Amino acid sequence: MGPYGRQGWGEGLMGRVATAGVTPDYWDEACRHLVKRDRVMKKLIPQFGEARLQSRGDAFTTLARSIVGQQISVKAAQSVWDKFAGLTTGPSNRIKPAEVLALEKDQLKAVGLSARKVEYLSDLAQHFESGQVHVRQWAQMDDEAIIDELVAIRGIARWTAEMFLIFHLMRPNVLPLDDLGLLKGISQHYFSDEPVSRAEARELGEGWAPYRSVATWYIWRSLDPLPVDY
Repeated sequence: MGPYGRQGWGEGLMGRVATAGVTPDYWDEACRHLVKRDRVMKKLIPQFGEARLQSRGDAFTTLARSIVGQQISVKAAQSVWDKFAGLTTGPSNRIKPAEVLALEKDQLKAVGLSARKVEYLSDLAQHFESGQVHVRQWAQMDDEAIIDELVAIRGIARWTAEMFLIFHLMRPNVLPLDDLGLLKGISQHYFSDEPVSRAEARELGEGWAPYRSVATWYIWRSLDPLPVDY
């Protein structure tokens, strides 16, 4: 099930590759911090033992998969992705922007991509190939600056950019207020299942800083015990 956002970033969508994932070095410190500060986290975190967020793949491929998977099921997304990756020469977990730009629109449509997604993938590839996204500088850039670069790409909205920050860049302090699962979990654990506004969620999330991504991950886990794994 995974994150419950408004676009197709569901469980498994970003693909499972054989290489070991990278785990954030701040995770244990974040857990200690949250357990001390928050009654719900004190209960939730011990339930999931040694489970950790893991990052795999590369930036362009991760974002391309998010576009391919929008508005379709995980199974359908995987099928289209496999056919799309088959048009390129490298491994399916590391597709090069230049290869995507070299493909004809008809080739892309033939593997099941809509005309709109073909445009989105082309725009994504152009942004990467031209250097409009500063991948090598991201480590020194703050979250909002990276979000600004990503949402300038057609087909990537703020929620997708925030999922990218959490799952790919493993930024510790992201609070994705457009994510329906986060709001549902906050409602369940903090407000006795009463509806929760974005403002209430934001205020609650301030208490999780500087590890809002970690708290969000545990809220997702409480709704779906399977690890969210991209």
